[in-house]
Amino acid sequence: MTGRTAAAVGGLTALAALATGCTGEGTGTTGPVNSKAGTGTAASAPPGKYRNLLEPCGSVGRSTLKDLLPGLTELPEEQQAKALRGTPMSTYDTDRRVGCSWEAKAPDSSRTFSLDFERVVSYASAVSDDDRAQKVFEGKQLAAGVPLAEPGTSEGTGTGTGAPSGTGPQTASPPSATSSASASTSASASTGTGTGGEQEAEEPPGRRVLDELGDAAFLDDVTSTPGAGSTAQRRTVSVVFRTSNVIVTVVYVEQSGVAAEPPDGKELQDKAQSVARSLVRKFGS
Repeated sequence: MTGRTAAAVGGLTALAALATGCTGEGTGTTGPVNSKAGTGTAASAPPGKYRNLLEPCGSVGRSTLKDLLPGLTELPEEQQAKALRGTPMSTYDTDRRVGCSWEAKAPDSSRTFSLDFERVVSYASAVSDDDRAQKVFEGKQLAAGVPLAEPGTSEGTGTGTGAPSGTGPQTASPPSATSSASASTSASASTGTGTGGEQEAEEPPGRRVLDELGDAAFLDDVTSTPGAGSTAQRRTVSVVFRTSNVIVTVVYVEQSGVAAEPPDGKELQDKAQSVARSLVRKFGS
């Protein structure tokens, strides 16, 4: 074998050995996995806690409904049973949103009570359902005129001194359309007019953040008149809370039938919050 031939054979042998080594590394159990991991694919955000919703018309007990709507007890038995069943809210996707409402009239007033359950789903892989639900919740809170808590402060501080003067955003939501009526109610309370300064002063604040109710919660209390020229008074108390990726809205309304003092805000607020707390427990928070 000549020197040139020997060099050629040696070169081929080296190339074969190199190819064999590369093939052996590629067939190992860690080679392909490490290679894929190195592409940097981002992990999806975790899904929300809730994959379905409570049945709204069955989520409040009969005794509670009779307490919320005292006019029910004055109805004949058959009508009372029908009223207690409630009216389901029309919805196109019961996996995402459901609701129910009840109504009862008494000689001097009428009351309505409603529930709205919304399950929020994030369609962005990097955003969790909970984070998306919090954004939706904050939008509802701002639309109601309830300021968001400042970073580093308790959610319940700074918002419990009375109904604000309407400086928060007032867009997008039907409840926010009544903000002017709420502001006039606040002004009446501060001057002691209407039903007497002492009683007005004892009423709880009309708009505020609520502590220890789900993951986040707020209350909105609005007094208005049903229409132009009406002498009746209508009071609407809304309690909205978020638990994981579900947002619950409790609305309790009382309307007086004559020109009289506004319905008792403390009673309506206390009862609406009591129902909200029971729903938090039912959702398992």
